[in-house]
Amino acid sequence: MFLKDNKRRIRKRIRVRKKLSGTSERPRISVYRSAVNMHAQLIDDVKGVTLASASSLSKEILDEIKGSKGKVSKSKLVGKLLAKKALELGISTAVFDRSGYEFHGRVKAVADGAREGGIKV
Repeated sequence: MFLKDNKRRIRKRIRVRKKLSGTSERPRISVYRSAVNMHAQLIDDVKGVTLASASSLSKEILDEIKGSKGKVSKSKLVGKLLAKKALELGISTAVFDRSGYEFHGRVKAVADGAREGGIKV
């Protein structure tokens, strides 16, 4: 069952990526959702470079994550950290790539955290 679901997600991911592309002025926020952790990256697709990244394993927010309850609140903190790093780079807008996941729950929480952090998604 898991293999079938993952293949479906990868097909959706390819379909979404055909339409999305990030630039240095407006990079792509790519998310990855594992069973326990959440990862997000700011990617410039023109140069093929990752500009910034954040994870629920990042040392900057480790204390806040230990104090938070639930995966959704942890994901929101990841979005806020990514927004903080983006603002330091002078990036204020981004394109959100949900990577084939539903825009619900933890994936939505990353986008909401980035918006609260000051990025227009």
